[in-house]
Parts: sequence; C-alpha cells; structure tokens
Amino acid sequence: MIDSHPRVVERTRTMNDFSRRRLLKTSAAAGAVAGAATVAVPGAAAAAPPGASAAAGPITSEAYGAQCGPARLTGRIVRPHDPGYTDARLGWDQLFSHYPLVIVFAQNTQDVVNALTWARQNDVALRIRSGRHSLEGWSNVDSGLVIDISELKSVHLDSAARVATVGAGLNQLEAVTTLARRNFAVTTGTEGTVGLAGATLGGGFGFLTRWLGMACDSLIGAEIVVAEGGECAKVIKVDLTHDSDLLWALRGAGNGNFGIVTSLTYRVAPLKSVTYVQATWDGIGDLRRVFEAWQRTAPYADDRLGTQVEIHRGQTLLFAVLAEGTPAEAKKLLAPILSVGRPQVSVQVGNWGEVYSGFQIPTANEPANWKFYSQFTRKPFPGRAIDVISSFMREAPTDDSNFFTQAFGGAVRRSPRGGTAFPHRDALFYSEPGAGWGTRSDQPGVCDPLTPRAQAWIAEFSQALRPYVDGAYVNVPNVGMQDWETAYWKGNYERLRRIKAKYDPHNVFQYDQSIPPASR
Repeated sequence: MIDSHPRVVERTRTMNDFSRRRLLKTSAAAGAVAGAATVAVPGAAAAAPPGASAAAGPITSEAYGAQCGPARLTGRIVRPHDPGYTDARLGWDQLFSHYPLVIVFAQNTQDVVNALTWARQNDVALRIRSGRHSLEGWSNVDSGLVIDISELKSVHLDSAARVATVGAGLNQLEAVTTLARRNFAVTTGTEGTVGLAGATLGGGFGFLTRWLGMACDSLIGAEIVVAEGGECAKVIKVDLTHDSDLLWALRGAGNGNFGIVTSLTYRVAPLKSVTYVQATWDGIGDLRRVFEAWQRTAPYADDRLGTQVEIHRGQTLLFAVLAEGTPAEAKKLLAPILSVGRPQVSVQVGNWGEVYSGFQIPTANEPANWKFYSQFTRKPFPGRAIDVISSFMREAPTDDSNFFTQAFGGAVRRSPRGGTAFPHRDALFYSEPGAGWGTRSDQPGVCDPLTPRAQAWIAEFSQALRPYVDGAYVNVPNVGMQDWETAYWKGNYERLRRIKAKYDPHNVFQYDQSIPPASR
C-alpha cells in the first residue's frame, strides 16, 4: 500500500519476467466479461485499474507537505546497474539509443505522481513512455528520468453505457482483442505493439477511421498527472464538463505536452464481425491504375469501409476492412480497384480481434531501424505524383521500405462534441514513405552501412512529393520541417499554447517539438 508518506520501493525485476509473446497470447485469449466489469490485462505485476491508487484521499504530491517534502521513487525501478537495463531502455526503433539515469515502470497513478515530483525536485530531465514507438526517440532521454506507464493495464467496460475506461499502458493489440471479446471496438492503428494512449493522443487512425472517426474522437475522458506549483504534482480528471479545454487539447496534441495520462475513457461502438480483404499485385507495373482507382473510390465509399494501400519495390498491396459487412459487399465496393490487372485476393470474415491479431508481424521479424515522413493530401494525386512514387519505390533501399496510404473521408469529416485539436479532417488520404533496414540487436547504436542511403532516400522522396501534399501528422514527426507547429495543428496552435500555459506554465513537459506555453 502507498500512503501519504510513501516508502522507497525499488523492485528490480527485469522486463524479461514479463514475456511479450506470453502477454499478447494471454491477452488475445482473455475471456468475456459480463456487464460492467474490470478486466485485468495480464503482463504487469501489481498493475492497478486505471486511476486506482492505494493512497488515502486525493492523489497529490501535496500530501508530502505544503512545500512537497522530499519525494521518493516508487514502482518497478530500473537503473543502469540492473541486469534488465538494456531491455528496459530500448525502443522499437533502434535507430535511436538513449541511456536514462532511471526508468520507473509505474504500477499505479501514485507512482507517476511520485516520479514527476522527484524529477522536478531534483531538476532531472523527464520523458514519458508507453508503447516505445516514438519514431524520433523522444520518449527517452540520456541521463534523465523515463516514466513508463506501459504496466498500467486494465479495462473497465460498461456495455450498457457503451463506455470503456482503460489503463494507459495497453497497447493497441490488447485493447482491440479485449474489447472485441465483448463485440465492441474503438478506432486504433494497425500496429498492435503501438501504445493505445500514444496513438489516441496524437489523433489515431486505422481501418475503422472512416466508420468511427479518429481514435481521439471517441475519447470522452482521461486521468492525467500534471505539474503543480514549483515542484509538486497532482491528478486531475478531465471530461466534457471538467477541464474540457484540456480534453480538447488531449484529442490530437496530448503526447507529452500537458502531463502524463494514466487512463483514458472511450465511447465504444458495437462490432460483431468484419470482412477483411487483401489484394496483392506482383511488382509495381499496375501501380498508376491501382492508385488512381483507389483514390477515386476509397475516400468516398461506404463509411464502413476502411482501406490502406502499401507499395513495396516488389509488390503493391491493398488492405480493406468492412465493418459489419459481407464478402460480397466488400468485393462490390472494391470492384473498381480489384478490376485492375490480376491481383491475388484473399477474404476473411470474423471477429475484429481475431482478424486484427492475424495480420500482426512480430517485432523480432521487423527491421531494427526506421525512418518515416508524414503528409496529408487534399486533392487526388495527378499521374506525375504517382510516377514519383513508382520511381522512388523502384530504388528503395530494402524490401521492407514502403509507401503507405490510409483513406480518409467518412466519419473523419465530423468533429465530435467538444471538438479536437486534430485539424486534418478535410484530407482525402494520409500517406508516408518509410524506410526499414538493419537487424535487431541488444546493442544498437552501431552505424549500419545502409543508414546514410536510407535516410537520403526518405529525404529526397519526401521533397519530390512536396508539391502534392500538405501538413504532417504529429505521431509521425517530421524532423527538420519548418513551421512544424502549423503542419501538425494548423490554426489550433495558439490555442494549444494558451492551454499549455494554464496546465504547464513552467514547461515541465518538453522535448524537441513540444508545445511551449504562451507568453503571459
């Protein structure tokens, strides 16, 4: 138990104690929950339900005294001398390698309060981490404190109200499979190991986007630990009637800017089954006709249909999910695309959790290093833009490198009650060139000989597409971009700065492209 004068708790179990493979397998097999119930998602020792704390009374560092007496780190703590340190510090993208002073794996909200207070009192650089997919390594820091909330795993589902409150440590696979067991869903991205909180707080899109809107559109509440005074911390709960300005900001600009989200509350949608279609064209000879058919069809089709096109140097792929639809419906909706050339087509019908689990790729089978460039498109690509894609994909540095697209339209165009900071609702589609290379290792940081070529390819590719694209996606940050503030948030940026000044006036939460507080 953690009381108002917590003792030092330093548990140094390594991350190997919690096998990722076992975690995902167990999560996917989680049983159904009757009525409104709490589901503990396996994988983290002593993880409390979202928002839970053993502390008596309000969760706040003020409990230490008026001046916030010396804070102590609690939770599962990993330091450089511990045997699990290497595993604990590494992220998904091994292009970046940082050496934090200490990593705190929070077991409940009070651990987060304690860690934030400790960092402020000791003037230590701070970063927040959940799924470790920060694509520029900004969720880690050298010689600083990393607050990792990935072990805050639980789900409380009220099926009658269609509301789910989840711990911020769930990844997307855990969220999808757990909700799907009860025939419910929220929008998530397609990569299961990405943290649900991180995806949602930046906007969040995937196969269900055109049907349910952005992931952040379904976010109706959150628990968040914020800085208080000169060196303290406190917990606030936001929704549409309490601190609604902060909820607006969390819906699209919440990653590491205002505080540390420890739980999220979603409006969930009933979903019993989906039809999943995959079509594959050998090579990229049919790319122009496939892409032209896709961009004329996908953003305007039935809202239940979500599609992605992924182009590699050796093949062109179409992925589609039709919510509550049949194979015949899906093929009819996709007919303008599938009629191009002679694609190999497969169709699967099933529970969304089973389908989602089926197309996951184990991290161990993915390249170690990645680089992406995000962009939105508001007018269909002309033929010369598609030719740019063909040209660069023929010269891609590896087979894993790709050009990825996601159709928008449908529910994306409808902003939810209370609005969101996500501004790109008029886009026809999102796209990104991505380079993947190198072999995973427990000793990253050695320069891969492909790195200069891969980075140059991305830079030249993104520059060549610039006349045809607009904006950028904060979850896939573009380093070196001028005016990144308006690229991510357009006209919402100054409002975000004012909200930052209200909730984090001392700019405690900062990184390379974080939002600074407005000047008073």
